[in-house]
Amino acid sequence: MKTIKVLNLYACLGGNRYKWDEVAEQANLKLEVTAVELDEELAKLYQERFPNDTVIVADAHQYLLDYYKEFNFIWSSPPCPTHSRMNYTFKNRDNFKLKYIDMKLYQEVIFLDNFFNGSYVVENVIPYYKPLIEAKKRERHLYWTNFNLPNNLSKRTPPKMNCNKNITKKVSEQFMEFHDVSSLIKKYKGKQDKGKIARNLVDYEAGRTIFETYLGIERKKNVNQVNIFDLGA
Repeated sequence: MKTIKVLNLYACLGGNRYKWDEVAEQANLKLEVTAVELDEELAKLYQERFPNDTVIVADAHQYLLDYYKEFNFIWSSPPCPTHSRMNYTFKNRDNFKLKYIDMKLYQEVIFLDNFFNGSYVVENVIPYYKPLIEAKKRERHLYWTNFNLPNNLSKRTPPKMNCNKNITKKVSEQFMEFHDVSSLIKKYKGKQDKGKIARNLVDYEAGRTIFETYLGIERKKNVNQVNIFDLGA
């Protein structure tokens, strides 16, 4: 059985990763996931949710640079607040402080595209500015990848969130239910807002579709390699 080594950066509670085991089992592949999360409390909850993963509390940006060669597939979801359209929506509020965009997002896209031999996905929100590097827009997200994505990643409809109003507790709870983390996130004892954590998770069906697409590419490569070997024999 072939082993696929995956690096899941800025892992949070693993919204993107939730259905990967099912996909790997269907493809008869062994999955080894290394998850990197800087928030120690989130890392503990991630480990509870995915006990077979290797969870590392570290700076994901630096970890990518140090260990990228060890993996077949890399998923990165760098922090999105400085890129979010909420910056433009709230710019005139007295208590809202604007920040320069975090360039780690584009650093990772450029690095992976030029130096990584496997397949990668870098995910983020649709920004308030024109993206500096062209990406694939799917639903409310942008994806930078080195393989094609289906036009539709998920049939699930996320809760509605109006950026012009305060985000209510009810909306946050709806996102927790949507991502199936309601009971887990209540255990969180860190400093981040629980509702914000839930709202920033990737739809697990989108994560599943993208991983299925990647594994489909890998299977096709393997079939072609076997056919070439057979012809050569």
